[in-house]
Parts: sequence; structure tokens; C-alpha cells
Amino acid sequence: MSLLRFKMVEAAIDHKAVEVKAPEGSPSEYFGTKVFGREAMRRYLNKTVYAQLLDTMQRGTPLTLEVADGVAAGMRQWALDHGADHYTHWFQPLTGGTAEKHDAFAEPDGCGGVLDEFSGKVLVQQEPDASSFPNGGIRNTFEARGYSAWDPTSPAFIVGGTLCIPTVFIAYTGEALDYKVPLLRSISAVNKAATEVCRYFDKEVNRVIQYLGWEQEYFLVDESLWAVRPDLMLTGRTLMGHESAKNQQLEDHYFGAIPTRVIAFMADLEYECLKLGIPVKTRHNEVAPNQFELAPVYEECNLANDHNQLLMTIMDKIARRHNFRVLLHEKPFKGINGSGKHNNWSLGTDTGVNLLSPGKTASENLQFITFLV
Repeated sequence: MSLLRFKMVEAAIDHKAVEVKAPEGSPSEYFGTKVFGREAMRRYLNKTVYAQLLDTMQRGTPLTLEVADGVAAGMRQWALDHGADHYTHWFQPLTGGTAEKHDAFAEPDGCGGVLDEFSGKVLVQQEPDASSFPNGGIRNTFEARGYSAWDPTSPAFIVGGTLCIPTVFIAYTGEALDYKVPLLRSISAVNKAATEVCRYFDKEVNRVIQYLGWEQEYFLVDESLWAVRPDLMLTGRTLMGHESAKNQQLEDHYFGAIPTRVIAFMADLEYECLKLGIPVKTRHNEVAPNQFELAPVYEECNLANDHNQLLMTIMDKIARRHNFRVLLHEKPFKGINGSGKHNNWSLGTDTGVNLLSPGKTASENLQFITFLV
């Protein structure tokens, strides 16, 4: 895309804004309202089920079917109270995005009516067809069966009228068919190894937690200009045309005043993210023309990864609402600054110690140097 095209988009910024209804109340009042988090769990689960679910989330203890039934009953009622009428196992196949198959809560009662049903068995596991997903070579039909299994460490959430349950996706042989299984396995392995090392320094450490603070850079392109570029439409990047005449000489865009139309998009996006429990914090202009960045506060690694996947889906929907198209390709324009997805990663103990932070004493520094090595 030429410099002229970029300037055309910037010129269109202020006269095609979409009116956005301001959110009611402060962020603290609507944060996580679409998430079956701990506050919702306390309200909709009995004390025993709540305590056992927390133990599973924190220590990985197995869930019994009775506890799963209790969680499912509370989760279903919470979802119905928030306007959801379907549920889905939300997973991350090897496609670069997310996948979902919706089922209704309503089940025929055999007497001409329906009942709202959702059991622990359905919550814990489902069987989506794996034959049409990329699967790393498991292509024989009799081996193509896949299972989605509930990940209780990442809370369920509602998008539209659907309860979304974060899950892993595996083959019947136990092989990973997604990106979440390898992540969870690595989290478990690092926790085990790091905890053993930590106990040389502090016998009270029982768990090492991995934290992630990601940054999402992106381009916004006016929808009318995007629509006349088949390369952008099909691949999310330019495949034709020449480089911008100014190349990388537009750094004055960095941290500049954010255009009105983009601020409206950002405000709408942040409102939807906060309701879904994504702790968005920072927004600013990036280096390239019409390039921007959003960054949240760090979270536990698995949840942060799920939130980034969810954000990319939401971002695309909100951009269309504002007559934009969002480009998430890391290098959509030749010769112009690309979009990074920077990962700020750290290790912390369940006693509150940051293992990658230099200490103030020789002993604390020894622990830091050990983990740095």
C-alpha cells in the first residue's frame, strides 16, 4: 500500500466514525460480567463444589463426576441468567484461530416440550470430528476421532448467546491436535522442575507459576480501501504494488495523538474485553501509519494465551462495526514496520517471589542467577 493510500485512510478517520454507546458504570462494575469467574462460582456453586473446583484449578487434583455435575448445574444457571441459550467447547486447533460447535441447552422432554439440560459429562468432554482439522499426519479415517476436554484453569465465558468453555483438543491416542495441550504440558513440566529447584532456597514453595504479559500490535485499514485489494482480503497482507515512498520515515506517528475514529474503535473494543475479563490496560499509536497497539496486565500464562486468542476474534468483529478491517499479519506491508506480538514472560512462586527479579541479598541474588541460567 502506498503512502498516498495510508494518507487517504488517515483523512477518512474523522468523518466516518461510528457512534458508540458509552458503557454504564465504571470498569470495576462491569469487569468480568461475562465470565464464570470466582465471584460467579461463589454465587452459583455450593461450598463443597466450589472448594473442590478451586483445588483442581490450583493443584490439578482430579475432578469427580459428582463435582463436575455440580459445576455444570451452576454454570448452566449462570449462563441462562445472562441470556445464553447454547454452549460450546471452545478450542484452538492447528489453524491459527479458534473453533467452536454450538449445542442448545434445550433438550426434548418426551412430552412435547423441552428442558434446559447440561450435565457434568457434557461439560468435561465432547467428541468433535477431528478428520477435517489439521492434525499433524493422523489422517486415517479410523484414527481421525478427536476429543475436546474441559480446561478448568481457564474460566468459561459468554459471547453473544453462547457459553464458551475453554478446552483442549486431542486425538483418541492422546496426541495433541491443538496449541493448548503443548502449552499446558510445558507449564506442568516447568512447574515441576522449578519447584524442585526453589526448595533449595525456600522449603515453603509448593508451586511455580508462569506469567505472561502479551502485546498485540495491529493495522487498521478503512473497509472501502480493503475491499479493492484482493491480496489484503485473501491473505491479510500486500502481495502487489510498490513500497511506500517514505518507507520507515514516519516515526512521528509513534505515541502520537490517536485519531477520533480510532479512539471510538478502541473504546468499544476495551469495553467488550473488560466484560470478558481481559485486563486491557495500554493503547497507543505504533510506528507505522495506521498501526496501533493494545496491551493488558500480565496474567497466568494459560489464561493470558486464551485471552489473546479471544481478543483477536473480538477485534475483528469490532473493527467491522467501525467500518475498519484489522490486519494481524506480522508484516502486512513491505518496507513498513511490522506488527509484533511481544511476550513478556516471568516465573513466580506461590509465596509471592518473582524468580526473574534480582534480589537485595546475596541469597536472593543466587536464586535469581540460578533461574536466569
